[in-house]
Amino acid sequence: MKNYYFIGIGGIGMSNLARYFLANGKNVAGYDKVESALTRQLNAEGAQIHYEDNVNLIPEIFKDKENTLVVYTPAVPSDHSELDFFRRNGFILMKRAQVLGEITKTKRSICVAGTHGKTTTSSMIAHLLKQSHVDCNAFLGGILKNYENNLLLSKKSDLTVIEADEYDRSFHWLSPYMAVITSVAPDHLDIYGTEEEYRKAFIYFTSLVREGGTLLLEHKVDIVPDVQKNVRVYRYQGIAGQARNDKVCHSALDAESPIPDFSAENIKIGNGEIVFDFKTPGSIVKNIFLGVPVEINIVNAVAAMTIAWLNGVTDDELRAGMASFQGAKRRFDFHIKTDDLVLIDDYAHHPEELEASISSLKKLYPDKKLTVVFQPHLYSRTNDFFKEFAKSLSLADEVILIPIYPAREEPVAGVSSQMILDLITSRKKKLVNYDELVKNINKKDIEVLLIAGAGDIELLVEPVKKKLLSHG
Repeated sequence: MKNYYFIGIGGIGMSNLARYFLANGKNVAGYDKVESALTRQLNAEGAQIHYEDNVNLIPEIFKDKENTLVVYTPAVPSDHSELDFFRRNGFILMKRAQVLGEITKTKRSICVAGTHGKTTTSSMIAHLLKQSHVDCNAFLGGILKNYENNLLLSKKSDLTVIEADEYDRSFHWLSPYMAVITSVAPDHLDIYGTEEEYRKAFIYFTSLVREGGTLLLEHKVDIVPDVQKNVRVYRYQGIAGQARNDKVCHSALDAESPIPDFSAENIKIGNGEIVFDFKTPGSIVKNIFLGVPVEINIVNAVAAMTIAWLNGVTDDELRAGMASFQGAKRRFDFHIKTDDLVLIDDYAHHPEELEASISSLKKLYPDKKLTVVFQPHLYSRTNDFFKEFAKSLSLADEVILIPIYPAREEPVAGVSSQMILDLITSRKKKLVNYDELVKNINKKDIEVLLIAGAGDIELLVEPVKKKLLSHG
């Protein structure tokens, strides 16, 4: 096809596909609900974008059905008029995941799946490969700060790193050469219905790894993979015990857990640094410094280094790559980091992600007050996990909730952020409206502030930062 039209072009996953086709000399246009920094960048790169659902705004060349492929996301409502136009007129329509699946068939694809950790892990893998002699392409679920992009391209390597999204079973379209599963904690029950169906989706994903390929599982992932002939299956482990204040922590597996093939050992956390040794089946790579030194990144780093090591990245390249990794935007993203004040923005939107982020901060700053601002994402997820959210948030010293971000959903009677607030046991807690958050932030009370959620809460980070840094 010469022309590629994207409905929902500003999404993080859609935008890297749009960039891919622009880089390959194709005509690209699309619709999105709101203008953003990402859509403005796509405009600058050559995409034609509009923000009103209006068939008349579709550029004429994209109304040629013989030469136009329409790409859309599952989040687009079925009554969208542009989507309806393309359907009625016989255009070829493909979900983003299908298009990505076609690309994986022509590459050696490294697909990273899991309830959480997949954006950071895939970003780490991409950076480790990119800065080494191996090189790679990458379609990432976040903007990698080292490159200010969510798409990396290579002229010499067919290795392609892909974040494999389980929402709407999107990852079932992929054809992995290597696959990683970081976690299988139930989520998206509005799609899957039950925890068992969710787990089955990951088991099916393992069956998609090509014959002779590689499957890497976090050691607590308790599914039994259904792999093809000659697929190598490895386990990895990050932190096993409690490490803090410059004390050394040696791996100690739970008796019932599978013994990992790759792990972190001699972990040292202190003075704002995390250092550990990377253990492989036949060697130890000593003194790995984490570029983003938070505890939850240890396990992500082990997964990333394992994949890089299996693809021939050298020990020195592993050390250099991990030390220079700057992280993905909105993944434990430091906006202020001084002795007196810390502000972090994080995409955490699942109870286990929140718990990991909060626990990491408590260990990084054990003597400071931790305040968490959280925006629940989706009515269905809130209804399914409000008790678990409350338990995770109760680890903070103070919690500020804002109303649920609905995304693709209509409101559900009786489901609100208040359900979570009522069960939080932190001494200080409150619920405020979205547009009242900034004025409810009292900088005299803030030492460490975590802003978390997958909705539009990210738009409040800069206003909060300005208030915290102001002299008034």
